[in-house]
Amino acid sequence: MKTEFADFVATQDARNTIQLKVREHCLTLCDLLVENFKSRNNARLDGYKFYIESGRKYHKLIMETESGSRSVHAFVDKKSGEVYKAASWKAPAKIVRYNLLEIASREECFSRADWAGGYLYIK
Repeated sequence: MKTEFADFVATQDARNTIQLKVREHCLTLCDLLVENFKSRNNARLDGYKFYIESGRKYHKLIMETESGSRSVHAFVDKKSGEVYKAASWKAPAKIVRYNLLEIASREECFSRADWAGGYLYIK
């Protein structure tokens, strides 16, 4: 089956929409992690933040402390929405923890999310 350019263009909007949804869910997860930190530590959040750094294949959810030290909290596949625990600064662990595009999985991820990353360990 040969794919025509018109078919490619027709499906491009759907792919772009999926990638925008994944990024939107990543931002929501970052906000939830910040809120979890505030509620658990009863503290101000000066300089302590979670944000996204996008690479070729993954969004890295970065945790930065007040002192400026940074670590990768999680990886999220840009195309599929799959959430991975970080194995190192450059690579995710092999097992998928959640999928942000599946409603049930996303809701579980958001409800269990904690700033220290305990929700990313296998049950």
